[in-house]
Amino acid sequence: MTPDAVREHIFTVDTVPLKYGHGALRELGHDLKALNARRIALFTDRHLAALEHVAIAREAIARAGLDVVVYDAVTVEPTDASFRDAAAFAADGAFDGFISIGGGSVMDTCKAANLYATHPDDFLAYVNAPMGQGKPVPGPLKPHLACPTTCGTGSEMTATAIFDFVSETVKTGIAHRFLKPTRAVVDPTTTYTLPVGVVCSTGLDVLTHAIESWTARDFRSRDYPTDPSLRPPYQGSNPWSDIGSMRAIELGGRYLERAYADPADHEARDALMFASTLAGMAFGNAGVHIPHAMSYAVAGQNHRYVAAGYEDDKPMVPHGISVVVNAPAAFRFTASTSPERHLEAARGLGADTRNMTPEHGGAALADRLAEIMRNTGCPNGIGALGYTESDIPALVQGAAQQQRLLVQAPRAPSEADLAGLFRDALRYW
Repeated sequence: MTPDAVREHIFTVDTVPLKYGHGALRELGHDLKALNARRIALFTDRHLAALEHVAIAREAIARAGLDVVVYDAVTVEPTDASFRDAAAFAADGAFDGFISIGGGSVMDTCKAANLYATHPDDFLAYVNAPMGQGKPVPGPLKPHLACPTTCGTGSEMTATAIFDFVSETVKTGIAHRFLKPTRAVVDPTTTYTLPVGVVCSTGLDVLTHAIESWTARDFRSRDYPTDPSLRPPYQGSNPWSDIGSMRAIELGGRYLERAYADPADHEARDALMFASTLAGMAFGNAGVHIPHAMSYAVAGQNHRYVAAGYEDDKPMVPHGISVVVNAPAAFRFTASTSPERHLEAARGLGADTRNMTPEHGGAALADRLAEIMRNTGCPNGIGALGYTESDIPALVQGAAQQQRLLVQAPRAPSEADLAGLFRDALRYW
């Protein structure tokens, strides 16, 4: 190996094919027939199952002469138990194709069900270490068309499925390139009926994971792999991921507050849906880091907070909220590694940076993100979710287990650093 090859110098792009636009759901039958799928499992939740989006999809599938069975027992913020139930349904149904219509919870549940039905194994076999065994997925899954209905998670573009591991009071997941959907079918009109509370959570998720992928460690900071097959799916920021990250930051900074303020502003919701898809492409390639690692502890250990806009008034912290409440503190912490990038992200969000130097980047980014949080009804830090100083040691332990995420950070946090970040995240205004 030459001296130049000691550090990584190659990045790869393996993105999900995309169909995007008004009415895209009406072509699902055509898309499934092209994949030679004939017996379809349609994953959704009970609320969405009664809405027009699912009816349109079912009609399109029936028109193509295909058989479809609906699974509507997906739960918002799925658990290990709900993943197991979905996997049992998929295994019993002998399906040769999958469709998910919903938010990140629906798409992630469908990914997991497809995995365990196609490659049966003990549940913890594929779960990320150290919570599970981290076993590689042995081969491709059945075709999966992922159809998001929220302008936020980007799960239609990623190779992960996240769940709440209830007994361990932490979130974790399964990550492997074979979990990526076969195609993303994105129809922005599905967002027009979203409650503003869901727009807040999912829109802030877009902004956070776009900024995380933009500020992730540079792909060239890793060691060159001993074998090309060992190159990780989340490679760090690179010239390709940067394009989607920054454009998503700009769109979110321009349109999220508008979408929250006026539910009839369809231009804003269309823009957020496109931002979500772009950000999903970007972070599905570059990875995310500290805010997401902290979020799994915040969501997994909190069973008191009730989120506005979500069904059944069930206590839980939606993913976007659990991520963004950590983000201003985290970006102040990472700013010293790339002040220029943090300042560019602040400018992309809409901050007035005309009289700023790169050294202002972290503060400018944190302040503008906190401003957007406040203007969209977001809780004011983890304190508003019910956490106090006494909870920080347990939160640190939960976050420290997320090494798959923390390894993508441009500045590696110690447990003492994580404690400081959770302390800074208690309140922002």
